[in-house]
Amino acid sequence: MTKRVVQGIIRAIPASDGAGVKLMRSLGQSNAARIDPFLMLDCFSSEEASDYIAGFPAHPHRGFETVTYMLDGHMRHEDHLGNVGELRSGGAQWMTAGRGIIHSEMPQQESGRMRGFQLWINLPSSEKMKPAGYRDIQADQIPVAQLAGGGKVKVVAGTSHGVTGPIDGVSTQPLMIDVDLPAGQSFTQDLPEGHNAFVYPYEGTLVIAGERLSTHQAAILSPGSEIEIAAHDGGTKFLLLAARPLNEPVVQYGPFVMNSREEIEQAIHDYQTGNFVEA
Repeated sequence: MTKRVVQGIIRAIPASDGAGVKLMRSLGQSNAARIDPFLMLDCFSSEEASDYIAGFPAHPHRGFETVTYMLDGHMRHEDHLGNVGELRSGGAQWMTAGRGIIHSEMPQQESGRMRGFQLWINLPSSEKMKPAGYRDIQADQIPVAQLAGGGKVKVVAGTSHGVTGPIDGVSTQPLMIDVDLPAGQSFTQDLPEGHNAFVYPYEGTLVIAGERLSTHQAAILSPGSEIEIAAHDGGTKFLLLAARPLNEPVVQYGPFVMNSREEIEQAIHDYQTGNFVEA
């Protein structure tokens, strides 16, 4: 087993998206701040309704997948396919934009904490124009692996400690897990050698191969077949994500992610002329 270490750190910066939702952006803050096939990771967290109440009104996507994972709060997804999903605490949505989808995510609360993540995962060139799809995943559909020492792992995609998440059949073979590690405990996860991976602590601090990481630091991991993570001082909570890299050109213009400028221009033209979501 080759242990992975921290190869680089992308510190999240304050940003806003949608109609003014305040968030912290790590991956995606610049073209250089990506790890193939992951394009963007936003963390939103506030108890002030003014930070999130305007939500994410209807907007388009093409060429990639979006994952919204809710820790606390309630938002509603609606899209042009007629899908309606209720994103509640502990649940997730996995949306494949493909050739085009127009959707909204709007808060269904006027007070209290709204906290969660949005992740963008690129699609290979052969799948960028496939039909759009959507999957609503409630909290009780996300299995949990119990760790020795009292820790637990929620498995959204991939397999961890004998537990497999509800998302499969994705060509990038993603692993997406949410780990809750008590003080003094450590966690080990096998990872495919060729997959890119990163860790994002959102509560407490953790240690990877002697390097301490605090909240809102996306730690890019070196190649290897295993990662070991220990809680530092108090307990910690973090996301661990890994996937097969595509090794393809990435050209992005806002909510469109394609392989060439010409494809981006076509996406803009299709959206402006009303042909965006047609088969």
